[in-house]
Amino acid sequence: MSELSYSPTVNRDTTDLVGFEVEVVDGRIGTVDEETAEVGAAHLVVDTGVWIFGKHVLVPAGTIDRIDVREHKVYVALTKEQVKDSPEFDPAKHRGDAAYRDELGNYYQGQNMGI
Repeated sequence: MSELSYSPTVNRDTTDLVGFEVEVVDGRIGTVDEETAEVGAAHLVVDTGVWIFGKHVLVPAGTIDRIDVREHKVYVALTKEQVKDSPEFDPAKHRGDAAYRDELGNYYQGQNMGI
């Protein structure tokens, strides 16, 4: 799935993104809790904090518009509503779970992300 790979337009260097703020098109949603750049499975796990009661969401790398290393921010081409409605990520249940990954892919493809 293309949404699980970084876009060629995203300057993805070797900087560790854990702790970076995550901005969507209509504001800040949280911080990067973990990341993977694994080919075909690249994503960020975002801790939304108190915004949606500490929910963790997995954000596919293909939704990332840009990364600002100086500002420690990741800009994502999603809205707060799209993130809020995305399938919750539970590391104990979903890590390596192909069915969850399919559910996530279907969700983001259904959002007309063009990915």
